[in-house]
Amino acid sequence: MLRTIGRRLLLLIPTLFGLSILLFAWVRALPGGPAVALLGERATPEAVARINELYGFNEPLYVQYFTWLGRLATGDFGSSIQTGRPVLEEFVRRFPATLELSIGALIVAVGIGIPLGYWAARRHGKIWDHTAVVLSLIGITIPVFFLAFILKYVFAVQLGWLPSDGRQNPRIDATHYTNLYVFDGLITGEFDASWDALLHLILPAIALGTIPLAIIVRITRASVLEVQNADYLRTGRAKGIGVSTLRNRFILRNAMLPVITTVGLQAGLLISGAVLTETVFAFPGIGQFLARAIFTRDFPVLQGFIIFIAIAYALINLLVDLSYSVIDPRVRVQ
Repeated sequence: MLRTIGRRLLLLIPTLFGLSILLFAWVRALPGGPAVALLGERATPEAVARINELYGFNEPLYVQYFTWLGRLATGDFGSSIQTGRPVLEEFVRRFPATLELSIGALIVAVGIGIPLGYWAARRHGKIWDHTAVVLSLIGITIPVFFLAFILKYVFAVQLGWLPSDGRQNPRIDATHYTNLYVFDGLITGEFDASWDALLHLILPAIALGTIPLAIIVRITRASVLEVQNADYLRTGRAKGIGVSTLRNRFILRNAMLPVITTVGLQAGLLISGAVLTETVFAFPGIGQFLARAIFTRDFPVLQGFIIFIAIAYALINLLVDLSYSVIDPRVRVQ
């Protein structure tokens, strides 16, 4: 397993190297160059020359690239044009919010998706199976931003059951060690702060987790249907193995490999795809900050955050690969 971890971490190096080339080429391919893109309507010849001199855009491309790559290797991702603070500092401040939202969305998707997909497969061809399939199709087709507005309007504006935006009531004096508000409230004993943060998390987590939930339902259903018709299960039934043993030790466990792959991919997409959800609910994570960076042409933030998200995505997929050996010993042997 240690060999596998080391090999996958080494593969991360060429992946990030290729991503850095694409990001560098993207910024340099902007109309008028990066200086004009940064300045916008203020792009006078004098201002462009000043920006080119300040950021080294007048150097040869290969010099610019290796200079930028050298700064990245030392942890210098530049400073945000919006706030003036280092990009790494902005990411560290905002990533816990996106991580907490992604965990909440994943709990919704996995906690409902796997049981519902298994339940639909056990009732294959019946009305409940068809209902689960139709609901999963609806979940996939509804745009995230549309569902977010609907949830916000119904449960926050009309019914007033849940908060409409933010992470926590600003009037609550809470202690934050990790910036994971729900977790911080639990470890500090400030349960009112933890409960309030959880209430703020419900609507955006449901909105963000709906599409992964629908996908997990369909993958779980298809996987369980495939496994429960396997030859070894018919042999087990013929030998008198109990139904509960077959379901728990054979059907569900063997059906989980493709489901875990899907969960891992969706977890990475949740972190990178929270832009719309965080914008609708004014949730101060990396998605909302990225949305502002796009409109303000804050390219240091865009470049730095994309690299950080790629690293997180690769690490999540590494955890998924390692989980295979826990679920299926055959993978461990290979």
